[in-house]
Amino acid sequence: MGQQKIPAGGKVERLSTVDKLRMLLDITKTISRSLDLEEVLNLVMDTLGSLLPYDAAGIYLIEFSDEDKSPYIFKSSAIRGYQINFELIEPRLKMGEGFLGTVAQTGKPIISHDVSKDPRYFPARELTRSEMVAPIISNEHVIGAFDLESDQLDAYSEDDLAILQLLTSQVAIIIEKVRLHEQVVEKKRLQAQLEIARQVQLELLPSADPVVEGFDISAYIFPTEEVSGDYYDWVRLYEDQIGIVVADAVGKGIPAALLMAFLRASLRVSAQIGYAPHIAFGKVGALLSDSTEDNQFITAIYGLLDSTNRTFVFSNAGHNPPLLIKPDGEYRFIEYGDMPLGMFHDSHYHQHFIRFEKGQVMVIYTDGITEAANPGGEEYGNERFAKRILSGIHLPAKQMIDHVRKGVADFTERKFLDDDGTLFIIKAQ
Repeated sequence: MGQQKIPAGGKVERLSTVDKLRMLLDITKTISRSLDLEEVLNLVMDTLGSLLPYDAAGIYLIEFSDEDKSPYIFKSSAIRGYQINFELIEPRLKMGEGFLGTVAQTGKPIISHDVSKDPRYFPARELTRSEMVAPIISNEHVIGAFDLESDQLDAYSEDDLAILQLLTSQVAIIIEKVRLHEQVVEKKRLQAQLEIARQVQLELLPSADPVVEGFDISAYIFPTEEVSGDYYDWVRLYEDQIGIVVADAVGKGIPAALLMAFLRASLRVSAQIGYAPHIAFGKVGALLSDSTEDNQFITAIYGLLDSTNRTFVFSNAGHNPPLLIKPDGEYRFIEYGDMPLGMFHDSHYHQHFIRFEKGQVMVIYTDGITEAANPGGEEYGNERFAKRILSGIHLPAKQMIDHVRKGVADFTERKFLDDDGTLFIIKAQ
């Protein structure tokens, strides 16, 4: 990492301006072939001494403090000529402090012919007598700085600064290219992970709608452009009884999908053991609270549909109230509910009971549908949602889902929802 000291006023001063420009072009061609930022900056430092004299030099990129989010130049991406303790301890200069901080703040270069007489100087080396600092500017923003220090007074001229600024402009372009490349690579990596998560999630969903005597049932998750935080499932418990769950995990993407996988496994185990919905929610909620962060929780409805007794016994863990529509068109939202799963360890849940009449319809849904907004910011809302269901009440359950989907799409003027949306429709025949 070290470099042979090149004294100021050495033979590099004998190079003509044309020679320096030709050498600068060669440096630019060399570094432009790499997409590794560390390699690029070290290549620059390894060849900089051929252009400009220095006893110590560094390239510093602006980063942010975790404490106050204020930027300071502290990341020594490539340095030469400093003592080891300077390389290990970054110069934490905030905006306006020292030559680096001043250049970062103003975007203007500095030539100090005698640092001892300059109040802006930050003493990084005892032997330094003169210094030259030039900003690295990308898209009109300072992203870093070049710093050259010499053990001699008055080591740097305006011509030297012009050469350094030409080099910094090329380095800025390459830094931007490298960062854009890294962003593209990261985006592709995340897209691949999300696609895998999407496939896994789809495989967790039921492959078909349940067939229950005396009922027409269908369910669907409205597509979004991300991995869904919504989930629905059904499991046959007895010949005349199925368990039904509709849930919505806080957030989106892979974390939400992982919560859904956790819920699926936990509730299926609870169903096999034979826990009633309120007992199952109590155990799943406690386990979720112990296993996740404080800000992770799930809203859900879990219930048992009995075709012989034509009943639905369910618990609601902070989820949207189910919509119940009578044969005469009268409807209401069943506003019974308890705390979301995972919010508190010792939450208790209640059971609620519905007896179906012939022609009665129940719709369980997630807020991605009712909170879908049009270009003006107006939400679809519960009343518009209920009326859309009513206008398609004569349709089979699967066609009702398409009917609602079209209504939401027309309202939002968008193909995809901003948030995940799920419908689970149960029609008593």
